[in-house]
Amino acid sequence: MEPKRCTPRILFLGNNWVGWQVLQWLKNQGEEIVGLVVHPKQKQKYGEEIIDAAALDSLDIFDGSTLHQAETIEAIRVLQPDLGLSVFFGHILKEGFLSLFPQGCINLHPAYLPYNRGQYPNVWSIVEDTPAGASLHYIDAGIDTGAIIGRRKVDVEPIDTGKTLYHKLERASVDLLIEMWPQIRSGQATKVVQDSSEGTYHRTKDVERIDEIDLDETYTARDLINILRACTFPPYSGAYFVENGKRIYLRLELLYEEEL
Repeated sequence: MEPKRCTPRILFLGNNWVGWQVLQWLKNQGEEIVGLVVHPKQKQKYGEEIIDAAALDSLDIFDGSTLHQAETIEAIRVLQPDLGLSVFFGHILKEGFLSLFPQGCINLHPAYLPYNRGQYPNVWSIVEDTPAGASLHYIDAGIDTGAIIGRRKVDVEPIDTGKTLYHKLERASVDLLIEMWPQIRSGQATKVVQDSSEGTYHRTKDVERIDEIDLDETYTARDLINILRACTFPPYSGAYFVENGKRIYLRLELLYEEEL
């Protein structure tokens, strides 16, 4: 029988600043990254930095849009990864891929699960007044529904916008991964099953129903302010209303009294 390895061979799937920061940290810890999966070039954020940090042969770097292909699955299998680690990675992972990892596949999600599964948790925590935070969880057949390893809550302040909250969630995500990593690498990570009757879920298109402010609709002041600040994320356009056939975009600047 082959002896059990002391440290896991990791296939890293990452995007964004958080993906870069986590990968750099793992490499600095001496962890064994045997393969890398990135977004297609046009959808990469910090893609070059992530690839440079991985310092892998190009044959061991894979396009995330090909993970359903038998050729890619086999190439990853040859690497003999023990653990998959997904960090701000946008592609849905299927059963054939997930079965490659004896120690499972783990995802770092910028939400306080089970709240805000899916897309734009920074927006919905503000609009729906749900808990904000970061979560590490095992990946199963659902979207952000797998057993939770650990969570970290983030306070949503009255002056937070979609952008400022997003950056808080980024930092909390990195801190949570670092905190929980000793348990993960030793195979001692907890598994708390999520209650399927609780929480919230949003798709990418759900923001379209709040982006347009209907000038003939009635909103409470709180609800309208929350929508406007949640959608404030320059340079993205955000919320708007239509007047004379043209879209007029709105952004909020929020300051505490002592900052005036």
